[in-house]
Amino acid sequence: MKERCFLRAVALTLTLATVLPACAHRDRPDTGRAPIVIGHRGAAGYLPDHTLASYALAIELGADYVEPDLVATKDGHLIARHEPNMIATTNVASLPQFAARRTTKMVDGVPEQGFFASDFTLAEIKQIRAVQPLAERDPDFNGRFEIPTLEEVIELVKRKSAEKGRRIGIYPETKHPTFHQGLGLALEDRLLRVLTRAGWNHRGAPVFIQSFETANLRYLRARTELPLVQLVDADGVAPDGQLTYAAPFDKPYDWVVAGRAGTFGDLLTPAGLAEVSRYADGIGPWKPYIRSSACTLVNGTCADVNGDGLVNDADRTLLPPGDLVQRAHALGLVVHPYTFRSEQRRLVKDYAGTPAREYLDFYQLGVDGLFSDFTDDAVAARAMFLLKTDADYERCLIDGHCEGRGRR
Repeated sequence: MKERCFLRAVALTLTLATVLPACAHRDRPDTGRAPIVIGHRGAAGYLPDHTLASYALAIELGADYVEPDLVATKDGHLIARHEPNMIATTNVASLPQFAARRTTKMVDGVPEQGFFASDFTLAEIKQIRAVQPLAERDPDFNGRFEIPTLEEVIELVKRKSAEKGRRIGIYPETKHPTFHQGLGLALEDRLLRVLTRAGWNHRGAPVFIQSFETANLRYLRARTELPLVQLVDADGVAPDGQLTYAAPFDKPYDWVVAGRAGTFGDLLTPAGLAEVSRYADGIGPWKPYIRSSACTLVNGTCADVNGDGLVNDADRTLLPPGDLVQRAHALGLVVHPYTFRSEQRRLVKDYAGTPAREYLDFYQLGVDGLFSDFTDDAVAARAMFLLKTDADYERCLIDGHCEGRGRR
């Protein structure tokens, strides 16, 4: 796996060096710009999430932005972790000096047992190392990389941007803002202070700020000109392709606290999008909101269509896309769906196990960018998209049989 990661990095770097200079700045006819690729938690498909190594690899593979999820330490520093609970993404549970820190906290109304960043000082955090949270991905880098601060992420991105001579930015997410507010460790002003010190708290800075909650985005709107993005979640996808809503993934948690009725899906109705447009500059929807899929039912449950002994996305069939992208664009909102992954089980049957087909599908549907665990696949597919090939040549590029063919 390590060799595969290295070789893909080298191959994509060489390919992009020849392809992208000719097309990376070519305008898209519908939005006036190429779709951006956001390194989801860095290069999470290859290296442990939210580490400087993971962010650096995403940049090497062509990411325009890298995504640090932000949580707060006991002494008020912002660090890059997917959740306040570090049990799944670090080796903290194996460190005897921290055994007594195991505890249970309520996070968005759900009890979680583990080790929470808010119970550790930054000096203690620096004794902990990141691990790969997904069993299907390479564990060989577990325990090798520190947990970075937001300042360290910004320093890396600035340095890489200067080295490569291209604009690279950050796309921070404020994780569980209501939870942090209850601890006296509110994220919003801390984030803005770090960005201000870095010279990145202004409209033209290479920064998007995102959140699944709404109240903190409204708070930020009054304090920064940086673009804000409303994330939109759901619990799952029903057999017929309809999205389902169950706590804690049914609605923004600030709605729960405020007693507001509704679901995440209400944010994407005409009235919901109009509301979002008053405090945000874009939406980050879970990708089934743009194009969902359905399964074949056998005895009331989804069937193992491909016969691999498992039931997953590879057994589902695409449904026609909706009009969410067009409706959002009509209100001036950018659309950055999440999360694109290259494992076979995560690719709907129509994509025939080829990640490029999924990326091309969404690029052609007009998204302004997307979050990917596999930056190289997203960037390579974008290069195909920007070449504006005909359908046959596009297919030959995907299948790798383009010898003797010319481009229109």
